[in-house]
Amino acid sequence: MAKWRLATATLRRHLQSPSPTISAFKDPTKSLSAAAHQSRSYSTAQTDDSRGKWLTLPPFSPTIDGTVVGKGLLSDGDSVKASTDNSKTTALRWILRCRPDLPRTLVQKLFRLRQVRREMSLSVDGDELQRSQLKRVAAKESLNVGDRIYLPLSVDNDTPPTPPAKKESFKCSEEERKFVCSLVLYKDPAIIVLNKPHGLAVQGGSGIKTSIDELAATCLTFDKSESPRLVHRLDRDCSGLLVLARTQTAATVLHSIFREKTCGASAYGVKKNIKSLKRKYMALVIGCPRRQKGQISAPLRKVVVDDGKSDRITVNDNGELVSTQHAITEYKVIESSPHGYTWLELRPLTGRKHQLRVHCAEVLGTPILGDYKYGWQAHKAREPFVSSETSPTKPSSSPFGLDLDGGDVSSKQPHLHLHSKQIDLPNISQLLEKMQVSSDSDISDLDSLKFDAPLPSHMQLSFNLLKSRVETCDKN
Repeated sequence: MAKWRLATATLRRHLQSPSPTISAFKDPTKSLSAAAHQSRSYSTAQTDDSRGKWLTLPPFSPTIDGTVVGKGLLSDGDSVKASTDNSKTTALRWILRCRPDLPRTLVQKLFRLRQVRREMSLSVDGDELQRSQLKRVAAKESLNVGDRIYLPLSVDNDTPPTPPAKKESFKCSEEERKFVCSLVLYKDPAIIVLNKPHGLAVQGGSGIKTSIDELAATCLTFDKSESPRLVHRLDRDCSGLLVLARTQTAATVLHSIFREKTCGASAYGVKKNIKSLKRKYMALVIGCPRRQKGQISAPLRKVVVDDGKSDRITVNDNGELVSTQHAITEYKVIESSPHGYTWLELRPLTGRKHQLRVHCAEVLGTPILGDYKYGWQAHKAREPFVSSETSPTKPSSSPFGLDLDGGDVSSKQPHLHLHSKQIDLPNISQLLEKMQVSSDSDISDLDSLKFDAPLPSHMQLSFNLLKSRVETCDKN
């Protein structure tokens, strides 16, 4: 009796509810994020009366798997598959991908009640496509290319309205917006490359008012509906090249590239075939390494200090394997100053937190100038560099309260002299275009993008002061 009343009430509600608006559904295979923005959009099949009673999802098509592509770029092979095996895409996953607004519990209930239909795409004579009759489909049933999924019209009436997320957008003045846009060194449909200034945090956190993550969403969307995404990090006081992804697919590929680069390097050696990602930093250190060049392979671990109030990274030299991450850095001396400073070229083969700073301070014994966290003892004994050409600079107002003046080697408290100067990346935009054309693409001829960021003002001034000092000593 209770079931009969429930069925009667449901039927009455469906008869009284207005017909849903019919609109074109954008193909999510071109951009899954576009499907998320148009989660309420769908089309009603018009092929016959029976199909007119259903909501039609876009035909299934394999999508690019960024993780697989990223791993393929670092493999020995020249061919990369754009997607995972089609058999792994089930009817349930395809519905949730096309209609992210539908609760998972509701979709699972539709399958339990056997209210989901499938229309298979059958090829005739190799060219013509013929549609099959609508048949019930199970949640875990795999889809073939071209298959369509049909949902009952009642799903929109049964879906509880979701209030829009209340996220306050970061507000920038016109001057601040121009400053952020001036940081852009390169832009294409897949990535944006910035020259991050010293003192600007990459991601928000405790005590951080402004970050690249927030500013990018406000100032750097350009012609995209999606906000740029972070794919790697730079310390707040580190300057230089920072890569942002402009789409979710590009972000997944880049995440995989950076992750596989680190995983590919180990204490037992570095894979010679890893050529898709190269990074070079410039650093001014206090002191001079014993050797002119070499490779540092020292595992790192995090320790908690100040009664749990803060933490720091240190070299793990006690043989413990718990919470230890291998870290490898190549270094080369560029130029030494008779005043006790050395310019180093640093090439991280892994991407660990504070890797370069800890390797310079604890392994080489030459902390980076301006690194008070790992080189405070060297800074206590340090005296500011004195030069006849040193002239006091008048502080100027900088956007977001950044201290972009001074901080060079002649300052009592210099800024961190660590700069991400060069990055080599595969052309992600070209790669994704190839993958859209063919699921198996030859990437042996994939172009490489090379970026070079000029030194920040405090490091350039330090370079000029030390250079003039060297020239003066040579003349004497």
